[in-house]
Amino acid sequence: QVQLVESGGGLALAGGSLRLSCVASTRTFSGHAMGWFRQAPGKEREFVAAISWSGVNTYYADSVKGRFTISRDNAKNTMYLQMNSLKPEDTAVYYCAADGELQAVIAGRSNYWGQGTQVTVSS
Repeated sequence: QVQLVESGGGLALAGGSLRLSCVASTRTFSGHAMGWFRQAPGKEREFVAAISWSGVNTYYADSVKGRFTISRDNAKNTMYLQMNSLKPEDTAVYYCAADGELQAVIAGRSNYWGQGTQVTVSS
């Protein structure tokens, strides 16, 4: 069983930055691919970014490419999402996800999900 806890959400101005963290309670963190998803009010949850267990391979949605950076520190059981040049359309609840298979993470079929952290970007 893997428990995921997100933090770092909050209010930011357009053009500003936020850094999200996701801490995993598992001894096998380095064996899991990880990812970030988001869900805006009235919309379906959408893929944001994913990272392989080693951190070598990363994937991004077109809407965040060049602005967001996903990373992980396996020694700290923590994944990060650095969000720069924020836009009002980035406003959503952000969820972290974990799975043994990277493709499952990207497809939104992860076995483990966090409770989410709210990000609000004002113009």
